[in-house]
Amino acid sequence: MKTTLERHLNILDFTLASLLRRKGKNLSLLTIYLLVIFMLASLVFFVTALKREAAIILEDAPDMVVQRLVAGRQDLVPTKYAEAIASIRGVSKVRPRLWGYYYDGLNGANYTIVADDDSVTEPESAMIGSAIARSRKVTVGDLLPLISYEKVPLMLQISSILPAGSDLMAADLIVISSEDFQTLFNFPAGQATDLAVTVRNPKELTTIASKIAQLFPDSRPILKSEILRTYQAVFDWRGGMTVILLSSALISFIIFAWDKATGLSAEERKEIGILKSIGWSTPDVLLLKFWEGVVISLTAFLLGVVLAYGHVFFLSAPLFAQALKGWSVIYPSFRLSPVVDGYQLAVLFFLTVVPYTTATIIPCWRAATADPDTAMRS
Repeated sequence: MKTTLERHLNILDFTLASLLRRKGKNLSLLTIYLLVIFMLASLVFFVTALKREAAIILEDAPDMVVQRLVAGRQDLVPTKYAEAIASIRGVSKVRPRLWGYYYDGLNGANYTIVADDDSVTEPESAMIGSAIARSRKVTVGDLLPLISYEKVPLMLQISSILPAGSDLMAADLIVISSEDFQTLFNFPAGQATDLAVTVRNPKELTTIASKIAQLFPDSRPILKSEILRTYQAVFDWRGGMTVILLSSALISFIIFAWDKATGLSAEERKEIGILKSIGWSTPDVLLLKFWEGVVISLTAFLLGVVLAYGHVFFLSAPLFAQALKGWSVIYPSFRLSPVVDGYQLAVLFFLTVVPYTTATIIPCWRAATADPDTAMRS
């Protein structure tokens, strides 16, 4: 056992010295290798973290949201639907919700307007997201003017600014009273944007959803699990589109790495011939080249993953954050909580490290089995 370990350590020591002798070639390969792994690992970290943030946010979402469809499009829901749904066995609470979008012509941004009489108890008062406060340069006590659908100014006094830690969900949010909401949008009485349904037993969600659909054929019950799957699918789709954009660079790297790994230079063939002539066996030569591949690929992988971690969780992934978060005038400013998917990193490892390490052995086996004198003369 000790002899085997010493043999590997001696060969590894010789490997490092051999790599340093050809540092120009190996450094160029390592740089390209590192950049490819850095981009792919950054993408994996970013998408995984966004999916986790979405799951955390949706933990407080209602068990079910009931919308009303007219000609296949979402329409307002009569509040009388809430009374009928609340009478279904297993439903503990039904809450009509008022929310919508407001376009601000001053900066071209869309705000999310939500009515919440529990948070905003006074009329013509509002809670706003920190991104809106930065964009409009307002603070607590200032007035936020909005133009209603009746072309009448609605002057909202800012009662509080939502903390920056909630930017992922509330960067573009304005919370007002239901009375101001109806004034702003000329919203009809007895109507709601949708209904939030709370169920006592989560196992009965599917059954209750089918009962609601039977009771109101124009309704569309949406379960919380379906909303979560939709968010995850969107992030996976955007991540896939980014991978497609990076595919040309990935293919170029594969071609470059294969060429470097399979094309031994005359100096390398001569070195193998010398090693064979002084007593190195074919397994020793193959072990030498194996360790060369491991050192380069593992160094690139570890450095790429570490740099990707810092790029995503400390710098908020400035290289491709907009491509994954979507387009908006007001972007949420937030720092993702570190999360690492071991399975995806393992897949990335086997797709990048294993093929290159394996490819380095094939040409070396051919050179190692050739006559030493022929190898030194080539």
